[in-house]
Amino acid sequence: MATAYAPGLTVSPDQVVLKRRRLPVAGQVLVERGQWVSHDTVVARAELPGDLETVRLAERMQMEPDELRGKLKVKVGDRVERGCLLAESAGLFGLFRSEVRSPLSGTVEYIAEATGHLGIRRPPSPIEVTAYVSGRVEEVEASQGVVIRTRGALIQGIFGVGGERQGEIRMAVDSPDDGDLRVDALQGSLAGKVLVGGACLSVDTLRRVGEMGAAGVVVGGIRDEDLTAYLGEEIGVAVTGDEDVPATLVVTEGFGSIRMARRTFELLRRLEGRFASLHGATQIRAGAVRPEILVPHVAREEGEAAAAETPGRPAAKILAPGIRVRAVRQPYFGELGMVTEMPPQPVRVASGAVVRILKMKTPDGREFVLPRANVEILES
Repeated sequence: MATAYAPGLTVSPDQVVLKRRRLPVAGQVLVERGQWVSHDTVVARAELPGDLETVRLAERMQMEPDELRGKLKVKVGDRVERGCLLAESAGLFGLFRSEVRSPLSGTVEYIAEATGHLGIRRPPSPIEVTAYVSGRVEEVEASQGVVIRTRGALIQGIFGVGGERQGEIRMAVDSPDDGDLRVDALQGSLAGKVLVGGACLSVDTLRRVGEMGAAGVVVGGIRDEDLTAYLGEEIGVAVTGDEDVPATLVVTEGFGSIRMARRTFELLRRLEGRFASLHGATQIRAGAVRPEILVPHVAREEGEAAAAETPGRPAAKILAPGIRVRAVRQPYFGELGMVTEMPPQPVRVASGAVVRILKMKTPDGREFVLPRANVEILES
């Protein structure tokens, strides 16, 4: 019988994690191998060159390019401020005086005698990359970045939006079956909190917790229309994670109102009050990227001792009876269950394709037959 492998989502209370932190352009690495860093430690810094703006000097002074000689007040490499005099002509007998002043601040990069154009480069934009999680610097890549080793609880979601954020985990519902978050029932400030919901939440709640300063929300499912309303546009197929949203969203199960897996919910409950790093970056296709909630060890000494251990890669699980899986395509998208049977012979499915199938049973007793390629293994 043929074997099939499926990618799995990690839901683990104890996992060694390596996080690569890299600059988009060459720059300067600010930490050393073996150094302990916090989530907000700046580990690398670079500068993105500013845009180059062209000033048409000859045209603006109503001259030919070769007539600019002697009228320029700056040279290549000069730093200029907005309003600074670039060129000046006294005109005939001191009449008809003309001048050109800089429309921006920057550095003169070129003066083209053939065209009478002058180029000014805007100031560079600084880029800083933080460690994102507390841990030890495992590797240093000269001029590019580092790899941080940490150990703690790791929960991967199936979909997310929003960038990297950190905050304290706070349970917002009592059960993974609960629907929309009861924001009014939450006591105290939500600023900097990572709220944990149950089966679903509305766009109104998402917006409200964002306005109240929450760092993120972790929930079982979200309706398509609520996600679109939250983002202000239809989600594309590219990598998510760069959306300009007030709170990062991590969905653990799928689209619609789907109960958060009890194992995930209970792990988050045990982590309540702990400091977490999370991001919503998602890419479903090749080079899969999953949104995550990562809760490292808090104490530096404890974290250093744990991070020093060798990170063992979990062996790839094989689809087989008894393995817990999640459906990743319609019509059963998001359903969780256990494989009960794997018929060896290929079967023709509704689409007309001939594929190998499996039988899956959900915790509430429902049974589905679906292609093996339509599930992913749930890692523990």
